[in-house]
Amino acid sequence: MSQYTAPLRDMQFVMQELAGLDQVQQLPGCEEVSSDLVDAILDEANKFASEILSPLNWTGDQEGASWDGGNVCTASGWKEAYTQFTAAGWPAIAADPDFGGQGLPKLLSTAVMEMWKSSNMAFSLCPMLTTGAIEALMLRGSDEQKAMYLPRMVSGEWTGTMNLTEPQAGSDLAAVRTRAEPQADGTYLISGQKIFITYGEHDLTDNIIHLVLARLPDAPEGVKGISLFVVPKFLVNADGSLGARNDVHCVSIEHKLGIHASPTCVLAFGDKGGAIGTLIGEPNRGLEYMFIMMNEARFAVGMEGLALSERAYQKALGYARDRIQGTEMGVRGGPKVSIIHHPDVRRMLMLMKSQTEAMRALAYVVGAATDMAHRHADADVRAHNQAFVDLMIPVVKGWSTENSIDVASLGVQVHGGMGFIEETGAAQHLRDARITTIYEGTTAIQANDLIGRKIAREGGATIRTVLAEMREVVAQLKAQASDDFQAIAKSLDSGIGAVETCVEYILATYGGDIKAASVGSVPFLKLLGIVAGGWQMGRAALIASQRLGAAGEGGDRFYSAKIVTARFYADHVISQASGLAYTIVNGAPGALALADEQF
Repeated sequence: MSQYTAPLRDMQFVMQELAGLDQVQQLPGCEEVSSDLVDAILDEANKFASEILSPLNWTGDQEGASWDGGNVCTASGWKEAYTQFTAAGWPAIAADPDFGGQGLPKLLSTAVMEMWKSSNMAFSLCPMLTTGAIEALMLRGSDEQKAMYLPRMVSGEWTGTMNLTEPQAGSDLAAVRTRAEPQADGTYLISGQKIFITYGEHDLTDNIIHLVLARLPDAPEGVKGISLFVVPKFLVNADGSLGARNDVHCVSIEHKLGIHASPTCVLAFGDKGGAIGTLIGEPNRGLEYMFIMMNEARFAVGMEGLALSERAYQKALGYARDRIQGTEMGVRGGPKVSIIHHPDVRRMLMLMKSQTEAMRALAYVVGAATDMAHRHADADVRAHNQAFVDLMIPVVKGWSTENSIDVASLGVQVHGGMGFIEETGAAQHLRDARITTIYEGTTAIQANDLIGRKIAREGGATIRTVLAEMREVVAQLKAQASDDFQAIAKSLDSGIGAVETCVEYILATYGGDIKAASVGSVPFLKLLGIVAGGWQMGRAALIASQRLGAAGEGGDRFYSAKIVTARFYADHVISQASGLAYTIVNGAPGALALADEQF
């Protein structure tokens, strides 16, 4: 069973050359984040990921989590690994120093997050949800709630969850029925059932802090009547010690296609009188507050798409180098060779490699923009970067996760029949990837958000700015003499034109025929992801060319591979743009014409 090793050189290249690590290091609060410190953290994270988490990935998948009378046991080795995880300070890496965090930039935590998710996705889901809960409490919790919960959540001593979904209320949160009855002491009694709660119950920590959507008795109907409450598994005494067990219990865990070691729980609140909770922020603004967690989670799930693609690629590459099968094409009577010599295997590996690199580049650039949006001294710079982040979050989430299914499937194909056998491990990455396009908002939800809130609502202002930046890269590519750069420029230029055509179609259509515009929303998200990824690949090729020139005769194989990979991406991935654009602009009649009974 192959183990994971972080692609540190590519991570460092993207951080330094594409995401602008030097600019992030100059932001307020980041002055002490030297390049040496960044490299040291990445090295230590790689050691933990490869030596501790990666070996548990396969065994955890095989064993899974177990439920017994309300108690949930994680897989063998999970608790020991989590104890080491918290002892090393990893949960606190990006958290506020006022509550025990290290306050390191998003760009750095993004790279570290990729390692956790590549090495062991099921394990990584626990700190992921805790991070989102911390963010919501930081921004909307009371001083008392922050003091009571945040230090131990930041340290990892306690974990957090987000409780949205109910049996009748999936993506339609207007249908939430969980109730919150106010009490004389200012608390609330929470009653109802939540489903699909990741790490809603487990044996890793003594307490779990649930953030729960519920309705007050006088709440208006729909999403405007939802409030957010903090409901701990164990009540917390004034001195910080744990008190009585709260009335929240796990009544079952789900049996899933993938992420077997991550307990997905059905939680019952108030079956024995009412779970005690406290209101976060103002009444009836819970959905607004929960989206603080949701946006953090959506970016993190996009990172899962990248991470699983990297893991699947590493496994397929290792197999292709070792598997001897057939003679090399065009070499009559030659010896048997490893399958990496076969053209179609090389094509599949390049599809995996190039798309993974494109996803990484875009995600890290968005991570760095988040730092600029939160920390920069200039309000205009903050606003510009926040608009870019808002535009790209649904792309990072939707495009990266959809890609991960394709990339993991290619990994199975590279293995041939052995890929369909569980013991090789290739199938696990495909099974694990399949959930990523669904939870924290399906791809259609991301795509509808993209074309509606992020493009139509603002008249396309932000995306036009981004497209103009892309065209500057095209101009730089065209100025290069080599055939590779001319091919990249031509393909990227065409892709940008396809996006521009579709943006104009969305702006012209959305207000008058929202169904027609929405038919093309997912294809548009894919189109924008492909072209945004190509934008970063073009930038990478330009920088690699400069570095090759400085490297002298012979150059550097890493940088020359960057140029070749960008050329492949232009020829094999961006080339899809024109077909997607045709579907987006012309695809509504065929999708909407049939009556229900004709399906």
